[in-house]
Amino acid sequence: MAEIVLDHVTKKYGDGYEAVKSMDLEIQDGEFMILVGPSGCGKSTALNMIAGLEDISDGELKIGGEVVNNRAPRDRDIAMVFQNYALYPHMTVRENMGFALKLAKVDQKEIDQKVEDAAKTLDLTEHLDRKPANLSGGQRQRVAMGRAIVRDPKAFLMDEPLSNLDAKLRVQMRTEVAELQSRLGTTTVYVTHDQTEAMTLGDRVAVMRSGVLQQVDTPAVLYNDPVNLFVAGFIGSPSMNFIHGQVNEGSVELPFATLPLGDDLKQAAGGEREVICGIRPEHFEDAELVGDHLEDGVTFEAKIDLVESMGSELYAYFDAGSEDTGKVEQAASEAGLEELAGSDTDQVVTRLGPESSAKRGETLKLWVDPTRILLFDPDSGERIKS
Repeated sequence: MAEIVLDHVTKKYGDGYEAVKSMDLEIQDGEFMILVGPSGCGKSTALNMIAGLEDISDGELKIGGEVVNNRAPRDRDIAMVFQNYALYPHMTVRENMGFALKLAKVDQKEIDQKVEDAAKTLDLTEHLDRKPANLSGGQRQRVAMGRAIVRDPKAFLMDEPLSNLDAKLRVQMRTEVAELQSRLGTTTVYVTHDQTEAMTLGDRVAVMRSGVLQQVDTPAVLYNDPVNLFVAGFIGSPSMNFIHGQVNEGSVELPFATLPLGDDLKQAAGGEREVICGIRPEHFEDAELVGDHLEDGVTFEAKIDLVESMGSELYAYFDAGSEDTGKVEQAASEAGLEELAGSDTDQVVTRLGPESSAKRGETLKLWVDPTRILLFDPDSGERIKS
């Protein structure tokens, strides 16, 4: 096991493109660190630099306290698990798992023992003499992990290892990966574009955008206390709603309601100003379902455009009624939230209880919790907070 430290690590290609820009990140010994972000954000490049598969253009990389910038991948004592499993089809599971040890000329008896132990951990014992073609996707991924485990490396590096699996198996494997990492206690760096994976797996999550590290913290902090529009919009499913608003006399005026600001937010926002107000879908509710907490929030009426039933909850969509969606779209675009910038920025999604009477085309009385709103500067995209 080992601590991994990236000190102003940069990757610049010959054409001048910077895939990773001055990245500072400390991954603690035994920590499960997730690198997450949209395609092209630099997360896989950062992982490949840790592995030694990409040269470092500038900065310093330490593994276990030793600078490894110029060390070959085989000399870094790390093990990688890839998206495509990378198993040898002509070898059995046993041979695949022990191959790296065989190349290192480890005694065969020791190889057999390590493979047996890893197979037991991964529930692969009965499959040791089968070929990869005769295994399911989940079993193949466990074989790939087993091949990494037998090496007993300082760190595991995982590059979107579950993305080839179907949705149900991906959920199952997420649980298995988390339990395995917890049991082994090996430093793990895991790359994914799936924010749900990131939030459920990691001790801490590093959110990247365009080669720049945006925020590194626990999943709970990223959700509740994002530093900017990008992190707020990327973390959470469905995504946070962004609505153009005007701060005035201790409240923020939105097209559909006026929400009071708490003392801290009131002070941080200052006097009259334009803002982007962020409200998560789960902070709305059908007013009929709120009960004793009705007075703790603000109620308003909205015509429901669409209702999606998920069984345990409903997603109800309504038009915010804003006359200036350009501010939101511009802020979203500059924050790197291309999906939001190119969509109907005036549509608000709410997550309601399954008992809600929400129906498409009908007006519904909704409730929103003003204590959970976030405010952002429309020019910089930075969070406004005390």
